[in-house]
Amino acid sequence: MDRLAMNGGTPVRDQKIYYGRQWIDEEDVREVCKVLTGDFITCGPEVTELERKLAVRTGAKYAVAVSNGTAALHCACIAAGIGPGDEVITTPLTFAASANCIRYCGASPVFADIDLETYNIDPQSIEAHITENTKAVVAVDFTGQAVRIKEIREICDRHNLIFIEDAAHSIGTKYEGKEVGSLADMTCFSFHPVKTITCGEGGAVTTNDQRLYERLILAHTHGITHEEEFMEDLPHEGSWYYEQISLGYNYRMTDFQAALLLSQLKKLDFFIERRKNIVKKYDHAFRLLPELRIQKEIPESDTCRHLYLIRLNPDHLTCTRRQFFDAMAAENVQCQIHYVPVYWFPYYQKLGYQKGLCPNAEKIYESIISIPLFPKMTDQDVEDVIHAVRKLCANYSKISE
Repeated sequence: MDRLAMNGGTPVRDQKIYYGRQWIDEEDVREVCKVLTGDFITCGPEVTELERKLAVRTGAKYAVAVSNGTAALHCACIAAGIGPGDEVITTPLTFAASANCIRYCGASPVFADIDLETYNIDPQSIEAHITENTKAVVAVDFTGQAVRIKEIREICDRHNLIFIEDAAHSIGTKYEGKEVGSLADMTCFSFHPVKTITCGEGGAVTTNDQRLYERLILAHTHGITHEEEFMEDLPHEGSWYYEQISLGYNYRMTDFQAALLLSQLKKLDFFIERRKNIVKKYDHAFRLLPELRIQKEIPESDTCRHLYLIRLNPDHLTCTRRQFFDAMAAENVQCQIHYVPVYWFPYYQKLGYQKGLCPNAEKIYESIISIPLFPKMTDQDVEDVIHAVRKLCANYSKISE
């Protein structure tokens, strides 16, 4: 048995590898440089073209590009008319923005529990948390796997709720053969560097509803419009004239970011294929290890995985999650944890949320680790990560005691 690096053994790698990393090539650089040396660097034709292509790619009628994924969620909540006194159901096993966007509008997040096998929000728990104050559901495609869209859609339709899909992890994923982005009332994407495609920051909201689209446009541009049809009964003084007709925000994307994302969009299918290939190797390597449990997927989701989680099985391991995490780092494989349950944070605790609200989410959180997954990984990188995980399982296994 190989000795662990943290106990004086040789690390499986000489160079540190991290859980995520962007892929930027010369084509990306050229496209950005074209914009930087042109006439528009913000709010120009590249943004318009990006919105068109995102709509085409996702199958949605409309797309609005924004400054980041959090802005996308905030704009969606504004467009949904969420406000003080409203409740919005979401998952606790997510980045804080999925709940914060609700708070930005003065409403209250209500945390529904997750499925113990898929780690996505459980439709039955959504149903159990609906009250007369419930206005919407923000369902997160955790790790890239689509939520149970059909069941959530049916619940939302029956209770007259807005269905917002947080697809920050899931661009490129399909549900029952259809691209994520056209199936909820609004779908929110993130283009952070560790996501499948990136423009540094950046986000987008897609929708098939013209009314919601018009609200999204106003929400991300200060509530200001040049369109006469939306203006009050004031004289339109010329082509330069504009009015602020609602309270909006400056959530616009720059043209050079849009140029980068358009270039990245061309590589999306390649990125999807590479991520699926790595996931397949991980699944094969770990599926029979008693020390681990692997996230399961619903058959409806053809998943482009953003994160790959291993779940430690305490019944077969002598170490804690922290010890496993630190031991992986000593092998030069730097992992991450996704995520601390949102309502555990001091901000939410001060609002009255308490631990124990979602037992399944808390149980999953305490045993999961995200290992490296990104297209730029070489086959050797993948083998190194597998070697490190297997090495730790062998050293910490109760079976080998």
